[in-house]
Amino acid sequence: MQMTQTQLDMLKVQLGKLMKHSAFYQEKFKGIDVAGIKTQEDFEKLPFTWKGDLREAYPLGLMAVPEKEIVRIHSSSGTTGTPVIIPYTKKDVDDWATMFARSYEMAGITDMDRIQITPGYGLWTAGIGFQNGAEKLGAMVIPMGPGNTDKQLRMMMDMKSTVLCATSSYALLLAEEIAKRGIGKQIHLKKGVIGSERWGDKMRKRIAKELGVSLYDIYGLTEIYGPGIAINCDHSTSMHYWDDFVYIEILDPKTGIPVKDGEIGEIVITTLVKEGAPLIRYRTHDLSRFVLGECPCGSKYPRLDTLVGRTDDMVKVKGCNIFPSQVEDVIKDVDGASSEYQIMIDHIEGKDILTLFIEVKKGASKLDVAHELGSLFKIKIGMTPLVKPVDIGELPRSEKKSTRVFDNRY
Repeated sequence: MQMTQTQLDMLKVQLGKLMKHSAFYQEKFKGIDVAGIKTQEDFEKLPFTWKGDLREAYPLGLMAVPEKEIVRIHSSSGTTGTPVIIPYTKKDVDDWATMFARSYEMAGITDMDRIQITPGYGLWTAGIGFQNGAEKLGAMVIPMGPGNTDKQLRMMMDMKSTVLCATSSYALLLAEEIAKRGIGKQIHLKKGVIGSERWGDKMRKRIAKELGVSLYDIYGLTEIYGPGIAINCDHSTSMHYWDDFVYIEILDPKTGIPVKDGEIGEIVITTLVKEGAPLIRYRTHDLSRFVLGECPCGSKYPRLDTLVGRTDDMVKVKGCNIFPSQVEDVIKDVDGASSEYQIMIDHIEGKDILTLFIEVKKGASKLDVAHELGSLFKIKIGMTPLVKPVDIGELPRSEKKSTRVFDNRY
């Protein structure tokens, strides 16, 4: 994707500030003539930033402004290793709210909507990001946070919530509970804004049908503001991203070289105006591609395709590289299979064994589903799994992100 002159000018300003005020980037770019960067090609010679750098900067080594200008910190949702701490200035918080409000507007959400927010609050960017954007938009916020499904559903009915913000896992849990309790006619939801984890097409269709809503996939990560830097519109599942706040590259994850426009690669993000903790060429590990051409919605903002996975999602079994997105691609072609699955990988008596647990729709033959899934898995992925069909609801549901793959070999 060609860098615009405006983006190049913004980057020059950003780099100039970093070389004056960021000890982190002064060290990172030592020996590099940053002032000599004049073109996109010059910029692409700068070294990448990655999560390990951010962990080494703990707690406030990323701070690029005087401490008195920092009004908030957030931390990534990971549960292992040194946390990543991202400091925000007042402008950063306002810019993030502006992007989020723009995301709501892209989804057709207005100040007359009632937005029920179920992602977590605290150090995680999700809950407060959804809320700040909704308040910037002028909508009514119902800041529930996660859990307490009984209360979630009561407030959803009594407050006549029109928009649900959730992870896909919790949206599915709520949809199943609404169906189980027979309260669908008391639910007024029209739209769902779903983020924090990738989800397959089968799960998307199931949630949309059971909740009776239009669904929007919102993208973001704590290191780059949080959710709200991209969202899909009504005309496509590809996501418009705000290129006046972030510059995005799609690179080959092995070589770091740009892939051809339209090919899948790793998303690498640079913040154009962030103050508290700007990031240059940050490797996200998320895999996607640029969607070319004009969108039927008329927006001039460029587009990313729905995420296909992460570079660190991959597991290798019997010589086959397997991504969750590939498994979901197999499942969607089996009519009797539901959207919910789990993979267990074990090493028994010198052999790797992949067990695929799959929920089967009511009335479908478990034997037929197992046979069809096993055959398609072999054809599309290259190995034969042990398929274990289970009833709907037998696999665990999550109020946060669902874990799909359990590798017990290590």
